[in-house]
Amino acid sequence: MDKHAKPLGGEGFCGRDDTCGRAHQRRRDVGRDLGRGGAQPTCKPAEAAEQNRRADREREQERDERALQAKRDLYARLNTTARAYRIAARDAVLASGRGESVDPAVLDAAKEAWADQYSQAQMALGKSVLEVASTLNRSLGVGYTAVKQLPGSRDLGEAYQRAKEWFSGPLSDGVYLLRVTLRHDLGVEVDSHFDQTRTRILAALDSARDNLDRLLAAERAQAARSS
Repeated sequence: MDKHAKPLGGEGFCGRDDTCGRAHQRRRDVGRDLGRGGAQPTCKPAEAAEQNRRADREREQERDERALQAKRDLYARLNTTARAYRIAARDAVLASGRGESVDPAVLDAAKEAWADQYSQAQMALGKSVLEVASTLNRSLGVGYTAVKQLPGSRDLGEAYQRAKEWFSGPLSDGVYLLRVTLRHDLGVEVDSHFDQTRTRILAALDSARDNLDRLLAAERAQAARSS
């Protein structure tokens, strides 16, 4: 026998053919891969469930944050357009009192901007906020009528004073109430007496608006009889 020949059953020989050797090699390769971290660990069901719950919470939080930001943006636009509408009407009254010409496009643009934001807000506002916004909307409308009727009033001085007091008094309070209501609803400004304050200002605004509306209607009727 050749002294360099390997004995039967030695390393690399199983007694049949080289198929067994290849099997041994594959097992060694697998062991080496496991030692290197080649096999990816599987996620346990409990861990997977927790990951899904965490992802759901994060998505829900993101939705809530987007909804809150959209609400803030809407409230900001509503407050801004209400204030701009009142100021445009007040400025038109003051200009008329000074005998200056008034560009009606400025007031009409402010009116349209408010109307656009108010129509959008109606679909999103809560009951208490909508009550304030609706009351203010009617009040702004009466104020707009007062401005438009001002040039044709029989007693211009009285009509001017009436409009001036309306925009600097009750309507100014109404715009302020809208701002406070929006901030209160967002949790930015919390007042334990807010409901009482809101009720008081709304009642005063309703009363003043109805009184002004009656005066304007009487003025129109008088003008119609005189024509």
